[in-house]
Amino acid sequence: MKDIVKAVDLLTDKIEAGRKIRIIGDYDVDGVVATYILYRTLQRLGAAVDYEIPDRIKDGYGINCNMVSDASKAGVDTLLTCDNGIVAIEPVQMAKELGMTVIVTDHHNLYETEENETLLPPADAVVNPKQPDCEYPFKELCGAAIAYKLMEALLDRYRLPDKKEYLEELLSYTAIATVCDVMGLIDENRVIVRHGLKLLRRTKNKGLLALMDACGIDKEQLNSFHLGFVIGPCLNASGRLDTARKGLELLLAETTDEAVRLAGEVKELNNLRKDMTQENVDKAIALIENSPLKQDKVLVVYLEDCHESIAGIIAGRIRERYHRPTLVLTDAKDCIKGSGRSIEQYNMIEELSGCRGLILKLGGHPMAAGLSLVPDNIDPLRKALNENTSLTYEMFVPKITIDALLPLGYVTESLINEMKQL
Repeated sequence: MKDIVKAVDLLTDKIEAGRKIRIIGDYDVDGVVATYILYRTLQRLGAAVDYEIPDRIKDGYGINCNMVSDASKAGVDTLLTCDNGIVAIEPVQMAKELGMTVIVTDHHNLYETEENETLLPPADAVVNPKQPDCEYPFKELCGAAIAYKLMEALLDRYRLPDKKEYLEELLSYTAIATVCDVMGLIDENRVIVRHGLKLLRRTKNKGLLALMDACGIDKEQLNSFHLGFVIGPCLNASGRLDTARKGLELLLAETTDEAVRLAGEVKELNNLRKDMTQENVDKAIALIENSPLKQDKVLVVYLEDCHESIAGIIAGRIRERYHRPTLVLTDAKDCIKGSGRSIEQYNMIEELSGCRGLILKLGGHPMAAGLSLVPDNIDPLRKALNENTSLTYEMFVPKITIDALLPLGYVTESLINEMKQL
């Protein structure tokens, strides 16, 4: 992977020189797990390392200039990002001007200018398989998987007596992140999840064991459903409604008492998140059913009292119900913020980019987006999206794709066992 050797060389030098390293993670499961992988490994190798995870509401996504300034004041020598940083041109430039070393590890798409040129942050090393000149064959790894591969390469420089077992432990966490970040279960990702699940069934991590127990999961029966719909949402809830540090502290818990306490707290946060989500989904449905919104091909729903961290979840639920692209907007500190979820026939980021004059900030991809705008532009945005769309009502009928008809006689125990191997 491009720059991975350069990143390993830099980290090795910093560890041996005792330079202070700060990890900048992210508040979702992928970011928390990636931070854990980097922090635990660097700590084991004797590095002077700490971490910072942005606050979803106060800081927003990824490394920012305030974090860079704080790191400089704290005497940090090296910034190491995970699951973010690839589009952080200005913060990385600021860090370099302040004399810091910067290593970016990320899996997101590169920054594109209006002229469709891609820009890289001016970091000392950038580890991201989506770089145009990176020859790594599989491009769809999650952020934690990139962190894993960097630490795997770093550990080749050191003699740890339990290196094989330790890397297996890290792989098990990478499986959680791969499922929770909704990466396609193909190629390497399938291998990571398949082996990771086996390893998780015998995990000794006190935090994970306490969370499984709190959620009533039989460790021996653990599967990808539990990762994506039970464990993942609990870890995510801390980043949505409290601080993502709580989820990370759970994984780092050294005593059973601490693990049980933190597991109970993140589970309770997830229960609160579920209640808040359902309440706002009900409000959104009532609003759609009793207004002209029901005739719209692109749903733009404004819920003034909705917690902004769950807007994306609500948009996903509404999208599932009506099978239409959906934006859920809500009041934020100085503006309106929102999240969108789309259908395959509608490139959401492209359509929203056509309305940039109405939007303050925009980010995302064809199936999901995040944005901010001024209150007066809510209705103009709704009108513009609906007037400009080429969607038809026929596209809103859910379709099931049948790959092949399988005769009942083909369903044998042998076939079932072969399917399990996948």
